Amino acid sequence: MGIEKVRKFFGQFGLEGRVREFDVSSATVELAARALGCEEERIAKTLSFKKDDGCVLIVCAGDKRVDNKKFKTFFDTKAKMLTPDEVFEFTGYNIGGVCPFAIENKNTKIYCDISLKRFSTIFPACGSSNSAIELSCDELFKYSNALEWIDVCK
Repeated sequence: MGIEKVRKFFGQFGLEGRVREFDVSSATVELAARALGCEEERIAKTLSFKKDDGCVLIVCAGDKRVDNKKFKTFFDTKAKMLTPDEVFEFTGYNIGGVCPFAIENKNTKIYCDISLKRFSTIFPACGSSNSAIELSCDELFKYSNALEWIDVCK
């Protein structure tokens, strides 16, 4: 199960106690914000796109959308979202619980969008459709093994 994998991942840093599991779904930005009692924009959603023979994950604020022109300029390819099967293949998580933590597929590259930097803490999912963790932007960048902060949202 995805949440156990993420809990174990954070356990190596002594942070497993910060992983929250809900009795209700947090599979969408709206549902996650309701479960957490926070603003939708503080939900750090992880979006997955096809890139060559791999995948690009972009973690961005819940109120933002990827700007196709910015994406194409940065990645030199058109933004094409993965199918649910591809999402699982490249991340190990199902849609609704995709997160940037404990990704084992070496063809998956992770980036954080600057739309998150306006918050002191944000809430990414933790591998299941009813989980999250509160992290600072620096913690998100560190624990996701992101390659860089980018600006691809509108």
